[in-house]
Amino acid sequence: MVYCTLASLLIVGCKVEEIIAPELLTISESFKNPIGFYNNTPTFSWRLPISQHIKSQSAYQIVVASSKDLLPNNADLWDSGKQLSAQSTFVKYEGKPLKSRQKVFWQVRFWNQEDKNSGWSDVNTFELGLLNNSDWKANWIGLDTAKDSIKGVRAFLMHRPQYLRKRFELFKDVASARLYITAKGVFDVHLNGKDVSDDVMTPGWTPYNHRIETLTYNITEFLKAGKNAIGVELASGWHSGRISRGRALYENFASPKILCQLEIVMKNGSKQTIISDKSWKGTTNGPLRLAGIYDGEVYDANFEMPNWNTVTFDDSNWKMVEVEAVSKDVKLAPKRHQTVKNQMVLKDVEIVSVKENTSVFNLKQNIVGVPKVSVPMKKGDTLKIRFSEMLLKDNTFYTKNYRSAKSTDYYVASKDGVIEYVPKFTFHGFQFLELSGYDKNAKPEAFWVQGIAQHSNFEKIGTFTSSHHKLNQLQSNITWGLRDNFFDVPTDCPQRDERLGWTGDAQVIAPTALFNYDTHAFWAAWLQSMRETQSEHNNGLIPFIIPDVLQNNNASSGWGDASVIIPWDVYNITGDISVLQENYEMSKKWVGYYQSKAKNYIPSMYSFADWLQPYPAKTGKTGNRGDTPKELINTAYFAHSAHLLSKIASILGKTEDEKKYKDLYNAVSNAFENTFFDAGKFIGKKQTQTAYLLAIHFNLLKQETKEKAKKYLLEEIKNADYHLGTGFLGTPILPKVLDDMGEIDLMYKILFKETYPSWFYSINQGATTMWERWNSYSKNDGFNPQSMNSLNHYAYGAVGQWMYERLAGLASLEPGYKKIRIAPVPNTEFLTSASASVKTPYGVSSSSWKIENDTFTLDVVIPPNTSAEVHIPYGNKERLFVNGSMFAKNSNLKLMSSDTSLIKILAEPGTYNFQTKL
Repeated sequence: MVYCTLASLLIVGCKVEEIIAPELLTISESFKNPIGFYNNTPTFSWRLPISQHIKSQSAYQIVVASSKDLLPNNADLWDSGKQLSAQSTFVKYEGKPLKSRQKVFWQVRFWNQEDKNSGWSDVNTFELGLLNNSDWKANWIGLDTAKDSIKGVRAFLMHRPQYLRKRFELFKDVASARLYITAKGVFDVHLNGKDVSDDVMTPGWTPYNHRIETLTYNITEFLKAGKNAIGVELASGWHSGRISRGRALYENFASPKILCQLEIVMKNGSKQTIISDKSWKGTTNGPLRLAGIYDGEVYDANFEMPNWNTVTFDDSNWKMVEVEAVSKDVKLAPKRHQTVKNQMVLKDVEIVSVKENTSVFNLKQNIVGVPKVSVPMKKGDTLKIRFSEMLLKDNTFYTKNYRSAKSTDYYVASKDGVIEYVPKFTFHGFQFLELSGYDKNAKPEAFWVQGIAQHSNFEKIGTFTSSHHKLNQLQSNITWGLRDNFFDVPTDCPQRDERLGWTGDAQVIAPTALFNYDTHAFWAAWLQSMRETQSEHNNGLIPFIIPDVLQNNNASSGWGDASVIIPWDVYNITGDISVLQENYEMSKKWVGYYQSKAKNYIPSMYSFADWLQPYPAKTGKTGNRGDTPKELINTAYFAHSAHLLSKIASILGKTEDEKKYKDLYNAVSNAFENTFFDAGKFIGKKQTQTAYLLAIHFNLLKQETKEKAKKYLLEEIKNADYHLGTGFLGTPILPKVLDDMGEIDLMYKILFKETYPSWFYSINQGATTMWERWNSYSKNDGFNPQSMNSLNHYAYGAVGQWMYERLAGLASLEPGYKKIRIAPVPNTEFLTSASASVKTPYGVSSSSWKIENDTFTLDVVIPPNTSAEVHIPYGNKERLFVNGSMFAKNSNLKLMSSDTSLIKILAEPGTYNFQTKL
């Protein structure tokens, strides 16, 4: 842009305003300068800076090179040239083939709406990991711990944790070094006595019979010329623990093993490689005596081996390891989402009770992770650490809902004094912690205990807050429940003897998760595990859980549909088409599974149905499935997945498939209506909210029938005294259906109910996370008597999506927020303000409204390279002020429509303050 005045020309000449370079460069699913990257055909994304000169992008250029010095003018891997496109997210690499270990440098620039080019961005990098099994020269190594025949709960085989080490010598000064490592089990690795990383429970959980993830670490700073030592602690984890349910899976619980390869480049250019092989030594005679995910950890300080992972340690009494070759049948691949890490330390702890040598501590928040204890001990005594989500009325532990999971840690003291202990190879779900066995003469103090919250290391990208403290507590419960159950895979619960990747729970929570956290890579990785697991079944079956350790060769409607629904949701929220491409064949096979089970388009198959619907007609386990017939749910999801698949086919340009699956959807919809509805009324024995919600939301009824069904739905809600009558499948779509029906005030009424069954009910009982059941606990009646009673279960938190989209008013109108909808619908009976923000692929977008002094105020932020529809309630354009001035159409704001109740404006990027009198 050029701005000239006569004075400026005379004094300094005409000034050229520069267009600021793009920023926040990422590749694929939001990775920033990664090493050990998994994808040699990545996509590139960047954000346009906020500037008065930048509204949109008209073109871009990406340059990619093997050396930073070649950029930007001599890119030897790829130069996209100037591309006339507004696309600034997920631009696919189309350059020369990239190989394992390769380090790649890239830059981007763009042209704005007036075809003025920016400067080049900073140079970003990515470095590929070992992409092929043939890249590994190392062997699997470890000790035979199965021969010890240690039996735990239900006689499950347990493995002593292993300590493995090797000394090696480097003959030159190190220029750079990488450690490639993984395990059949979980590991922690050290070099010359120092921790290589702060990762937790690596490498994570995948279908180990298909794929094991590998990690890459930059270890340059840990090495030195001369003698060095590497040490690895190794435990069972998911691979060899009883979480795999004792099936003949994952080599029948073979002893845990590691695989590692140090690749070192010296300053003189020479190379040296250290691998896991028969020269390593190991022992199980270290302080970690046992470690399991369900049952906890045993640490005996009397077995500590000072400096065991350093050069000077004497390992002459250690055993030589067993060696196993790398198999071609199991893919070794770089981890494609972030590891679990320690995320937060809770220090605001209070003592609940002290009785003799036992004390109970309250962290005031239900978390997943481990404790950090600092406790006075006497030599030879054993500290016992137990965990609980809530207490019984007498302040004793409620652990019935942990079922067979012992969830107990032990520490044996080797001397008198204060010990510090943090478990390493387990994790717990808990709010309360019980210590016993400490020094009897010590007075318990609150600082003895801290809680370390752990979850996969994704970024917080969303915020929601309002004028109602219980609604804010609901948002807190939703987000805590999400983090707690995103422990490398999306789990149903984190505390009992389950902690499995249930597909139905995952598909209902995915949109809410994507509003609050950047879980793009997290979902993409889990979907890969789903594809690998489906490959075991010729009929397209998707098991209940991923990874599938149940191995029962069965599938459920509403659960297996995660294979279609989650890719669709991830695409719409991120705009990344690759998630549709990667999972398209899986989605087709799943719809094929429905077809194989259907007669006259009505599938006969297993279903968990509307899981844990309140007030079921039947009791016990049968009642868990609710009252909506499984045949109806089977057919509804069959139609819905076929419908989504037709849309996905259209986006991918598969026109024949688009028509094929649209026709299938129509046929199944007709069968659905003819079988389950008569003149808009569900013909089942018991009317349910979910029967109507599925029919309406999945658009399975003719229009005239649908209008009648809506009236019956409202009647059912009224019969429930405007309470929830829905389980896992019905609850997420209730707000969406009422929204589409224009019954948003009714949804407010349901959302703000205080009594059972409602979202606020659990909050009134003291909940700090979402619960598995609407009535898991009450202050009057205590705990639900059923053992399946998790107090940290995220499914019912799916209402969080609606809180963002309608209470605060922030939603994506086009995939990836390319077009945004700002459309809050206030209800002053319940709220006087609400606001939300999301870090979209294009930058932060926000919607914040309040009602004060008979004035409605809406503050909006729209990031560059997007546009937004802004819907302003209360009034008309004659009473609307924008940024302090009366509204007038201009290049940034265009009036779409206006009446006495709603104004619709198309807004260009910028920050706006709208005000109107009520």
